[in-house]
Order: sequence, then structure tokens, then C-alpha cells
Amino acid sequence: MNKMEKKSEAQAVSADLVTTLRDTMVALVRRDGPDLSARQMAVFLTCYLNEGGHTVRGLASELNVSKPAITRALDRLGELDLARRKVDPLDRRSVLVQRTLRGAAYLKEIRSIMGVATESSEAEGDRRAA
Repeated sequence: MNKMEKKSEAQAVSADLVTTLRDTMVALVRRDGPDLSARQMAVFLTCYLNEGGHTVRGLASELNVSKPAITRALDRLGELDLARRKVDPLDRRSVLVQRTLRGAAYLKEIRSIMGVATESSEAEGDRRAA
């Protein structure tokens, strides 16, 4: 495969991923349940997909946003019981972010919706190729 073919294939994959993302976000917005902003979703997914303890300071650094922005996102996630904050017993200046059962269920739902969107995107790609 030459460079042009690789670039073309990468662009096709990228287009499919964007379509899957759009279809997933539309499905999440249309159903009953939490409607998260992009920042809230980024904080949520970072907490649930990256192992280890998460702190406000660490999330701000990882996502390259301010600590107040992380705090606002966590306020919303806390309202929805998708994440919980707890003072670190080893360093009372630090706040730990904990996962919740409802958050784990929400992640499972996102994965399911994304699976359906991926299948739909792949089927559309097959129809275009035929």
C-alpha cells in the first residue's frame, strides 16, 4: 500500500469515526437521561476509562483545562450521580474523584449506543462500496 492509499484509508476511517460519534451523541441527546456537555463527557470518560485514582488537579492537567472547569464538570456529574468527590484521607488538600454504580451503567449504555452506531456506519460504508 503506497502513501496515497494509506492517507485515503485513514481519511475514510476518520470519516466513519466522526459519523459514529455524531450518531452516538444524537442518540444520547434524544433519549431520557443525562445530557452531558463535551467537557463533562471528557471528564466522565477519563475517570471511567483510565485506571487509577483521579484528582481535580490531575484531571485538569490531563485535559489541559483549569481546575475550576473540572470542578464545574464534576458538580454536574455529581448531580447526576455519575461521579462523586471525596477528600483524600492522605492529603486533605486533594480531592479524589470516585466512580459510581450509576456512572458504570451510563458507560455501559454509551458503549451499547456506540456499538449500534458503529454497525450502522459500517453498513452505510458497505452500501457505498457496493
